[in-house]
Amino acid sequence: MSARPTQSMINHDAGATPVSALAGVGPALAESLKRLGLERVQDLWFHLPLRYEDKTHVTALADLRPGERVQVEGVVEAVESGFRYRPQLKVAIGDNVGHTLLLRFFHFRRAQTEQLRPGTRLLCYGEVRMGAQGLEMVHPQYQRVTEDAPITVEERLSPIYPTTDGLGQKRLAGVIGKALALLPPSAELELIPPELCAEHGLSSLREALLYVHRPPADAHLGQLTLGRHPTQQRLAFEELLTQHLSLKRMRAAVRRRHAPVLGGDGQLRQRLRDGLPFQLTAAQQKVSGEVAADLVQPKPMLRLVQGDVGSGKTVVAALAALAALEAGRQVALMAPTELLAEQHLRNFRHWFEPLGIEVEWLAGKVQGKARQKALQRVADGAPIVIGTHALMQEGVSFTRLGLVIVDEQHRFGVHQRLALRDKGLEGEQVPHQLVLTATPIPRTLAMSAYADLDVSSIDELPPGRTPVQTIAISNGRRHEVIERIHVACREGRQVYWVCTLIEESEQLRAQAAEVAHAELSAALAGFRVGLIHGRMKPKEKQAVMDAFKAGELAVLVATTVIEVGVDVPNASLMVIENSERLGLAQLHQLRGRVGRGAIASNCVLLYQPPLGQLARERLQVMRETNDGFRIAEKDLELRGPGEVLGTRQTGQLSFRIADLEAARETCGAIDRALGRWRRPLCARLGARYRWLLREGLPCSMLTSRSKLAGLLPKSRIL
Repeated sequence: MSARPTQSMINHDAGATPVSALAGVGPALAESLKRLGLERVQDLWFHLPLRYEDKTHVTALADLRPGERVQVEGVVEAVESGFRYRPQLKVAIGDNVGHTLLLRFFHFRRAQTEQLRPGTRLLCYGEVRMGAQGLEMVHPQYQRVTEDAPITVEERLSPIYPTTDGLGQKRLAGVIGKALALLPPSAELELIPPELCAEHGLSSLREALLYVHRPPADAHLGQLTLGRHPTQQRLAFEELLTQHLSLKRMRAAVRRRHAPVLGGDGQLRQRLRDGLPFQLTAAQQKVSGEVAADLVQPKPMLRLVQGDVGSGKTVVAALAALAALEAGRQVALMAPTELLAEQHLRNFRHWFEPLGIEVEWLAGKVQGKARQKALQRVADGAPIVIGTHALMQEGVSFTRLGLVIVDEQHRFGVHQRLALRDKGLEGEQVPHQLVLTATPIPRTLAMSAYADLDVSSIDELPPGRTPVQTIAISNGRRHEVIERIHVACREGRQVYWVCTLIEESEQLRAQAAEVAHAELSAALAGFRVGLIHGRMKPKEKQAVMDAFKAGELAVLVATTVIEVGVDVPNASLMVIENSERLGLAQLHQLRGRVGRGAIASNCVLLYQPPLGQLARERLQVMRETNDGFRIAEKDLELRGPGEVLGTRQTGQLSFRIADLEAARETCGAIDRALGRWRRPLCARLGARYRWLLREGLPCSMLTSRSKLAGLLPKSRIL
């Protein structure tokens, strides 16, 4: 047994120290860190890198290959700035033996042009890609080097962290370095019992944290990039374990509450079925029956309905809503974006108004007197209200809320779902909860991702849907893809062009979309090309989407903000740039934006060669099938549940199914033997789990404190 920490060590844990206590962290920096959820020193420990840059050596220009991220050295040979379509700075560097590389900048200052004169020696880092004039880097990092000065390289791989506007990588890494200096010894830091760590081959937490933040120069970059390094799996195990523990506790707490019995006479539901222009599929009928059986129980329903795009989840939700209305209760439906919420609003009004049921609308865009009137109608008992996060805000009150429906649960988080649930608290009685997701989830993964929910699957599509034809094309044939877009536009069809640059800030994603927008605007003269990305204001995004839906735009260049909630039947072609960088689930969601009308639709997966084995398999699966459940199973097989469950804190962590099962088994062992130990583990993983502590969730199935003595130091039994 390792040495036991003293009680003073536990009570004065360095991890609980506010970040403002670190040297050099003033109010402005503390506020930036807070926007990332980093308020305590231990939050910084668990703020893990998204990826790594290898600046430990310099690659010769002669050895460059498209798709690699490398550090190169060269001398500026020529500089050109052009303004034909938009400002652009091109800098050619060479190695004096005939090899050259083009550096391209779309955002630059006049001072940069002066700094990058011919003859200037540069050290650059970036991704090599094949451009129209040969190999190039777009917006590389660079520094000027004195002509005869030796090149200094990094001693370790450089971590790239999730960050926010106004907080650069260098400054954030410096703060994290100061936090790591406060890491206590392993015996004080470890919360998982040594016996369980040894049983599952887990390294110490201290070792894992130091390694992922400071990987040595000889670290296996491939393993780290895929999240398969043992130290990353150690951190993934702890988070999966904590998530499972927390969700089970939440489920137990909610199940102890009461809920209204939503039986009703079934007349409204039958009238809806009779009025539908189609018959429910067998899967829809089965899931509707499972939901109805939950609603007539005096215990709160906690059910997830998953189904592929177009499988008919909305009709199932509508039938559940009518059961609540038949019982004299209110219904609230919350969606993550106004686009998706408006789509639900149109569907429910189309179905419910013939039944004499008014559907209320409450979103951020509802302002002034219109908002006050909507709030009053909800407070007076409006039967059903549909909206966004606005439903959770202060001032929104219900009289008899009986059912909460949440679409795309993963876009909200459990705590936000609970916040809406609490709008319907009546003593010990809470509303029923129905959660929808268009991302099919394999059963093994769902048991951990949604341990607080029962899961129902709509695993068949309505007859008559034409599958989207999918092809994968190298970026070297980009001009052919643009010509195909030209043909589609001439035929009156609309096109999505999705930019999926995976970087550490929304700013760079927006820049990638802007570059594609400029390129397509020039190539598709005579057709309007729109642009939408995450840095635009909500009203600006809404205006662009409205123009696209109205057919005023032929092409929409977008980041992945269009992943859900966009329904434009005339859009029949989608191009996904850098498709090799995305997982199967996201690729499938994006592809689901086309094929929503009667026109045969196509999806082009544009990739940057050379392809790794994992990326090659993903693209092959997308070409072979449109079945979301098969894709989900393959995604689980290729990436592992830890990566699929990856969060902002842990980045992309890979895990085998056996590891997920081990985490669940360990969770059971901790449930039975460790009791209140769950709290410090949940607290340590930061803001994501603090709401669980505020819930005051009790621990069940606890053994006596005497049984804990053999597993944990007494001072750790809080």
